[in-house]
Amino acid sequence: MELLAISRKIEEKIKTLELGRDILKEYVKNKAETMANYEKQIAITLIKLKNGLEFELEGNKIKNPPASFSEKIAKGICYQEKLDMETAEAQYKNAIVGMGAIEAELNGYQSIFRYISHESEN
Repeated sequence: MELLAISRKIEEKIKTLELGRDILKEYVKNKAETMANYEKQIAITLIKLKNGLEFELEGNKIKNPPASFSEKIAKGICYQEKLDMETAEAQYKNAIVGMGAIEAELNGYQSIFRYISHESEN
């Protein structure tokens, strides 16, 4: 590889990291919003269960469950919000890992660049 080609690769990786940083901000926001929404929906569902509102889950009617089961039932009712939250968390973690891989590639290209430029000086 010649210095110019390596230099281009380094620039590409830097631009990718800059873009990734902006994308990561969106993933962080989405993760926080889905977590907050899940917690809110659990609270709303628990209040509704306590107030005697009837729910249906998988064809089963739920009304006035024992307090000891209410939280587990609320989690079942709010399964979609939980799925959204877990998906956002996985997307965020995947982006972090991807950014780390790009950083490793950048470091590799920088090492090659230093080696070749040092060799060409000698």
